[in-house]
Amino acid sequence: MNVSLQIKIKLWMHIFEILAKGIIIGILVSAPMGPIGILCIQRTLSRGRWHGFVSGVGAMTSDIVYATITLLGMSVVNDFLTANEKTLQIIGSIVLIFLGISVYRNNPFKGWNPDIQNTDTRYIKDFITSFFLTLSNITIIFVFITLFARFQFNPMDYGAIYIHVYIVSIAIGALLWWFFISTFVSKIRKHFNRRGIVLLNRIVGVLLTLIGFGGFIYLL
Repeated sequence: MNVSLQIKIKLWMHIFEILAKGIIIGILVSAPMGPIGILCIQRTLSRGRWHGFVSGVGAMTSDIVYATITLLGMSVVNDFLTANEKTLQIIGSIVLIFLGISVYRNNPFKGWNPDIQNTDTRYIKDFITSFFLTLSNITIIFVFITLFARFQFNPMDYGAIYIHVYIVSIAIGALLWWFFISTFVSKIRKHFNRRGIVLLNRIVGVLLTLIGFGGFIYLL
């Protein structure tokens, strides 16, 4: 095997690794059932699948904004992250455990007042409202930092092509989640109730906790 082919294989392996990690991060960022999740489900139930999905796309766009800001910030403190890699991964795993427990115990309906009476909402309005609702939650930056540290995810180390893959992969992960949740709710909309939403929230919480425990045990 010549050197050129080895370099190409290594390049594609890095790309696929970033793509896989980015998709997982995109799903994990989108999955916790907060106000935007309830908004997506509520619009799916009252207006149809695509209204719920477009609401998710608005949330995904906001997540990409914060993911890019986080990445640029990480480039500034890259030396610190490299020097404290294992410590940050342990902290990231612990944070995921507590996040999972918090999501599991959280009441997704707390403070939420559905607006089901307005059934003629246009898609552009669905997009804009969910975008700004997600953008108002600046704490998402800390979620990205935690996940980046946990998955050793820093495309800035490799170059511009990896940054583009990074952005696309997180978008793909988020879109997969919102497409799944809007399709799932649409399929069972006749049988879906608040108990189903709470159950989904608890499943997400358990998954986050297991990922955190798995990473923590692996590092130890």
